[in-house]
Amino acid sequence: MTGGGVEVTRAFIGAGCNRIVNNVSWGACDLVAFGAQHAVAIFCPKTAQILTTLPGHKAAVNCTQWLPSNKYAFKAKQLEQQYLLSGDANGTIILWELSLTEGKWRHVLQLPQSHNKGVTCITGIMASETEAIFASCSSDGTVYVWEMVLPYNIGGNCKLSCLESLSVGSKAMVALSLAELPGNTGHIVLAMGGLDNKVHLYTGDRTGKFVRACELKGHTDWIRSLDFSLPMCTNNNESNSLLLVSSSQDKCIRIWKVSLHSSPANSKGVHRKKEISLASYIEGPVFVAGPSSYQISLESLLIGHEDWVYSVEWQPPLIASAEGTACQPQSILSASMDKTMMIWQPERTTGIWMNVVTVGELSHCALGFYGGHWSPSGDSILAHGYGGSFHLWKNVGVNFDNWQPQKVPSGHYSAVTDIAWARGGEYMLSVSHDQTSRIFAPWKNQDSLRDGNSWHEIARPQVHGHDINCVTIIHGKGNHRFVSGADEKVARVFEAPLSFLKTLNHATSKKSIFTEDLQVEVQILGANMSALGLSQKPIYVQATNEASDRNGSDGLDTLETIPDAVPTALTEPPIEEQLSWHTLWPESHKLYGHGNELFSICCDHEGKFVGSSCKAQSATVAEIWLWEVGSWKAVGRLQSHSLTVTHLEFSHDDNFLLAVSRDRQFSVFSVKRTGVDEVSSQLLARQEAHKRIIWACSWNPFGHEFATGSRDKTVKIWAVKRESVKQLMTLPQFNSSVTALSWVGIDSRSNDGLLAVGMENGLIELWHLSLRTEDGCITVPGATAALVVRLDPLLCHVSTVHCLAWRNSKKSRDCSMMQLASCGADHCVRVFEVNVDLSAARLPSS
Repeated sequence: MTGGGVEVTRAFIGAGCNRIVNNVSWGACDLVAFGAQHAVAIFCPKTAQILTTLPGHKAAVNCTQWLPSNKYAFKAKQLEQQYLLSGDANGTIILWELSLTEGKWRHVLQLPQSHNKGVTCITGIMASETEAIFASCSSDGTVYVWEMVLPYNIGGNCKLSCLESLSVGSKAMVALSLAELPGNTGHIVLAMGGLDNKVHLYTGDRTGKFVRACELKGHTDWIRSLDFSLPMCTNNNESNSLLLVSSSQDKCIRIWKVSLHSSPANSKGVHRKKEISLASYIEGPVFVAGPSSYQISLESLLIGHEDWVYSVEWQPPLIASAEGTACQPQSILSASMDKTMMIWQPERTTGIWMNVVTVGELSHCALGFYGGHWSPSGDSILAHGYGGSFHLWKNVGVNFDNWQPQKVPSGHYSAVTDIAWARGGEYMLSVSHDQTSRIFAPWKNQDSLRDGNSWHEIARPQVHGHDINCVTIIHGKGNHRFVSGADEKVARVFEAPLSFLKTLNHATSKKSIFTEDLQVEVQILGANMSALGLSQKPIYVQATNEASDRNGSDGLDTLETIPDAVPTALTEPPIEEQLSWHTLWPESHKLYGHGNELFSICCDHEGKFVGSSCKAQSATVAEIWLWEVGSWKAVGRLQSHSLTVTHLEFSHDDNFLLAVSRDRQFSVFSVKRTGVDEVSSQLLARQEAHKRIIWACSWNPFGHEFATGSRDKTVKIWAVKRESVKQLMTLPQFNSSVTALSWVGIDSRSNDGLLAVGMENGLIELWHLSLRTEDGCITVPGATAALVVRLDPLLCHVSTVHCLAWRNSKKSRDCSMMQLASCGADHCVRVFEVNVDLSAARLPSS
């Protein structure tokens, strides 16, 4: 995306998965789709990077389904485009098209007949290369079946028709699966299961009439997942049976066999069935579809999981015959809330189904899996967990199974409230209402696809018991430190342990000067989580034996002890198990003083003071507290506002502190150190600046000008002149509330800069500000603003932007390359690369 000499590209997206069953789908194109709040996110398992997010839904995305899915990869080899269905909590279903050659996405259509409540499952089959049939169910008690004719060319129109609308009553269905019945009759079978503990089968054809065939009883709790195999090939190459696997909250998995019953072609099969002894099945109901009748029988009952089984899925076909049919491996993947995924296969001799692979059983942090999925090639399995996390294993064995964990994308699974860059720009720190803080960094890697750089989460320094609202990184000398504020009255200070400093060296592939000096000084290796998830206790380098003795003698510590972390220097990007347990930072101080939950926090550029504010409805509670870095004493309490101070920021020369508030006013304080523990502060100006809440503010890096952004959809530019504040200009009104601002300088000689503006609708705009001076003073006619680039919605957030932060990277005479980080209510953290061509952008020169 380019505009006015400014080019913006996507560098990184971090996001967690919505915590709901059926949310993830692995397509035949080897890409994974999942819902991240209101967006559909797409990630590539090979690079462990999120490629894009698709905006369009107005509610949380509940389920996704590729057409073709991984099961039909053998039918999709010649396709130039793939399709994706996504359903949300409002009942809306959207169809997307991906051009494989160009890598571009297109919003094709929204299904005209939507559900009244949230969509719980979408399933689909490829009847041919250009025909797909899919079904959706909802908590409103309806099931829709659709036929879609796909276009031959990219960008063509899809022909969509509703085959059937089924009402299933008050007990909603939450699991669906479709299949073509064996026997080449053209009939389709639809299996559905849900809250009544039964599997219901319906049959129909392309004319659209679906009738109830039968119901399968046996499960004793809700049905959570269903999956048909492809028609099974016998020795005579006759596809005369199907297998249906079902899983339930009763912890059991059942395999049902659907076979031709009265077809002449199956007469030999009847005699063969009588010869089976040990693997014989229990005969069930018979139903008729078209000219054929089908026998259903219980093939097997699989018991092994210790908790609800949320997902079962057949391994995709590996070999397709010349006729276009596929023989599918008899292999089932199951995922459960007992924190394990299992692969089940029948024994060669007896035919009894056995658990042959179990992964995830050592994970004490996953809190259970919501779903498991095969890769199209069948050599990888992916799970998504309660904490919004992904877990990927790949079979790297040659002559035997050897399933090893692999890197996956990661991110927050709730609103991301604040971000901050490290003082040297090595990493970005984010905090969220998912009660974690996370560190993302570009990992130097020669095998990566992005010029030797790929972004990964490299540490999770704080895992807390409260939603975290704000964070600031201390920009002074010494070790890496940050201060965070949560839904509690205490601000907490964290200091980087030795294991993180060594990991950072591996990530950046260079020794930082301050890190080398700290290797000897830092004696804390890592941190352990407390039982209540509040204070994080240090693990000392030389104190492992002492710690174990102390734990044994101190009964209180023993009660609070949970499995010890094992912090180590990481030589490659960590996986979820390492992040959630072994990368914590120790808490060094608590800052007491505020009367309510912390809301905003900032640090000056020399690293001497930290300012903080809390939620407030009175002037006394709305005080801004100043803390001295190092001693962590409260050295100032600044009173000006009557409601919550929403944002704080020091000017770049640290002479002024700017505060904006819900009371629609801003305040500018003069802050100066007068003694060892003394600070003088003076309120220079307080002014009602907007008609609604002021959410954001940002200083000009080259002077004493600042911007304020408000819910009234305006951004105003102000200048501090002597002991007063003067308005310079108001930017044209935006389409949505302004919720985030960040100002970066381009040319100090001409006082030029870029102002990033984030809005409540998730969109981001970049404005070029030129503040021309005469004799060192800004004149109002000399202040100009112009919209440089409006970021493509595919690059932006899909809901409120909470924070924007610039990181200067490289500058040359004619070009400036910078990075802009953003976070939002859509659970996403994003990094954009912004290249400014100083000559083409027509920016003023000195």
